[in-house]
Amino acid sequence: MSDPSSATAEFTLPKDLAAANGRVNVQIDGVWHQFPKGTRMIEACRNAGTIVPHYCYHPKLSSPGNCRMCLVQMGMPPRPTPGQEPQRDENGYESIGWIPRPVIACANTVSENMGIRTSGELVEKCREGVMEFLLINHPLDCPICDQAGECRLQEHSVEHGRGVSRFVDMKVKKPKNVDIGPRIRLDDERCIMCSRCIRFMDEVAGDPVLGFTQRGTHTTLTVHPGRLLDSNYSLNTADICPVGALTSNDFRFQMRVWFLKETQSIDVNCGTGTNITIWTRGNTVHRITPRQNNDVNSCWMPDSHRLNFHHIDGEGRFTEPLAKVDAQHQPVSWSDALKTAAAKIKGASPEQVAIIASGRMTNEELFLTRALAAEIGTPHLSLVPRFAEQDALLIAADRNPNTTGAKLILETEDPFSKLDAIREGVRSGSIKALLVFGEDLISDADFHFSDLAKLDFLVQSQILANPTALAAHLVLPAAAFAEKRGSMVNLSGRLQRLNRAVEMPGQAHDDWEILRDLILAISGGKNEDQHIEDVFKALAGSVPAFNGLTLSKIGHQGTQIADTGYKIPLLENERAAKAAGRING
Repeated sequence: MSDPSSATAEFTLPKDLAAANGRVNVQIDGVWHQFPKGTRMIEACRNAGTIVPHYCYHPKLSSPGNCRMCLVQMGMPPRPTPGQEPQRDENGYESIGWIPRPVIACANTVSENMGIRTSGELVEKCREGVMEFLLINHPLDCPICDQAGECRLQEHSVEHGRGVSRFVDMKVKKPKNVDIGPRIRLDDERCIMCSRCIRFMDEVAGDPVLGFTQRGTHTTLTVHPGRLLDSNYSLNTADICPVGALTSNDFRFQMRVWFLKETQSIDVNCGTGTNITIWTRGNTVHRITPRQNNDVNSCWMPDSHRLNFHHIDGEGRFTEPLAKVDAQHQPVSWSDALKTAAAKIKGASPEQVAIIASGRMTNEELFLTRALAAEIGTPHLSLVPRFAEQDALLIAADRNPNTTGAKLILETEDPFSKLDAIREGVRSGSIKALLVFGEDLISDADFHFSDLAKLDFLVQSQILANPTALAAHLVLPAAAFAEKRGSMVNLSGRLQRLNRAVEMPGQAHDDWEILRDLILAISGGKNEDQHIEDVFKALAGSVPAFNGLTLSKIGHQGTQIADTGYKIPLLENERAAKAAGRING
């Protein structure tokens, strides 16, 4: 029988294939795995299905190794004496000699024939000791802590703690309820000095305003003298704080997290399309947090975007169709509103009708807008551009979340090109009827009340009261981003999915249903699109970039359908940090 430890062209052991693929063989809790060279031990364990408890480690930040919670036992093959061959098992792996002291898994990388134990007496006693030290001065105020329900200290103390405390002295008192920024509050007594917030502000946000002061048990987190934690990315520090030291002023004491439902969706405040989780209870959105997507936003999002949801429950919401009667808006039924709109539109020639849509509309809504324009026969269809200053991380200059989708669906490189002509047509009187979807023309498109007063018929589909609605002859209540399902394409060409988190108020309708019903009211046809999936199916059959896709196939992480060449700055920064070995990815 041939010696299995000698690999030949005819007989190659699985372990010998690792080096050829740039990988190393690692034994984790008795099972052999293969990982790329340079993988951190904690990530290797995670990929093998074992979560190593940790506080300071975050894959998108540097690893300081200061919490010591991720201690594991490591082993390597003993060094053979000169002239002696290493001992190997039946699979060709060298026997492992275990080191009688623990190592931190967050800052050490795997190597060939390494062994890792994530359990056992040595590891468990070390974790108990670390937990005991962390709880010495930590206040036992879990019932009133805003982090309760998602606190790593709570979770790990149950699984890895001693169960009793041997500490009998008075706890060290530190500052409580400190206002360190416009959106963040600090409770230093709860801080476990993991330094995640410090590293995030330095390495990701590029605004290093946080640091530690004092020494030993008196170490305190604080902002630099004369500064505030006022970065537009400050709320990410509350997301990554493993305890209740940093909390959001907006969400603080509003709701216990175990009562909330989580809905995966995307942000609609700019063209980046940040992945988000919408947290709701009943029919109310209580908070929005970033959701990890390494192709879009990594783990982060700007404060301005995450806090822009309170208007959904605002007093200005339209909840029923309104028709102008004697200069006053009066509630009407949906059937009457659609009949009125259809009659007015059909009463004008196609050249006298224009449609202004929005780059905030989903692909399905834009597809139906195109169909509506075709049904009317009007050549006047445009979106409203929305541009502002770009930051160096996630906020794009294009504040429309679906400009790329509009280009694909409307088959134009400039979906805003006809807006000026429509505006001039309204002013000159050549355009008599105007349909506006999701836009306020007076605030965002350089229209004036005097321009809109020249129209014979103005219909607006919108969620909030606005100046254009005052001038409109018919107002149709629509759905907010958290109330609808559909898809958008971000600036880098990634198709992503919106999901409904709450129901629409009153008699408000989903935008795609409003467009569908308008088309049917004008054409007199039958309702064939009963669900949003039907609209996407028609879209996929009509627009080449969407061919072969369905809403369900998009998935929660999205799918790339176009190469636009757009680079998201934060992701470029992260790739550079990963290539330099500063982060694990």
